[in-house]
Amino acid sequence: MDIVFIRDLEVKTVIGVFDWERKIRQRLVFNVELGTDFSAAANSDDLVDTLDYKAISHAIEEMAEASSYQLVEALVEAVAQMIIKEFGVKWLSITLDKPGAVSCAKSVGVKIERGQKW
Repeated sequence: MDIVFIRDLEVKTVIGVFDWERKIRQRLVFNVELGTDFSAAANSDDLVDTLDYKAISHAIEEMAEASSYQLVEALVEAVAQMIIKEFGVKWLSITLDKPGAVSCAKSVGVKIERGQKW
């Protein structure tokens, strides 16, 4: 399996369960790994034969910034399902960081994997 990755994709969105969090936009950081086979792209040198990381990054950004989930778990699951559906990804791993959520930690967050590694 080959991996296309997106590192440190920053978005600002409404996220959180507290009243004050519902009134502001907070920074979230996505790190995404997408399982694929890019041997066709390596042979053709054509973008249509691989995962377009720019398009996927833009889709994540648009979805996250338009959302207003309470839990990062809900947001990361929605993003994962969107990527699988819209881009035909068979396996992915997403780490979603919420920097500053806990004062004594640089960041907290969640990590999920969906699909089958081959």
